[in-house]
Amino acid sequence: MKFDFSILTKDRQPIESIVISAIDSNEAERKLRQMYRYCEIVKCVPKEEITGNKVAQTISLEDILTLISK
Repeated sequence: MKFDFSILTKDRQPIESIVISAIDSNEAERKLRQMYRYCEIVKCVPKEEITGNKVAQTISLEDILTLISK
């Protein structure tokens, strides 16, 4: 899952969008704080993985072989 953070750095500079992949929001926040120590989190929004206008899907090997054989 991905999380979109908006933060204020320790120097009070705003950063609007930092996207971090993690299992949950606690893990994403831990990763964020490794990069931006002493930051203030303004907003955290979970995001769906999106490809174009559709939600990304997994494709099986069987589906790929079926497409190739057509």
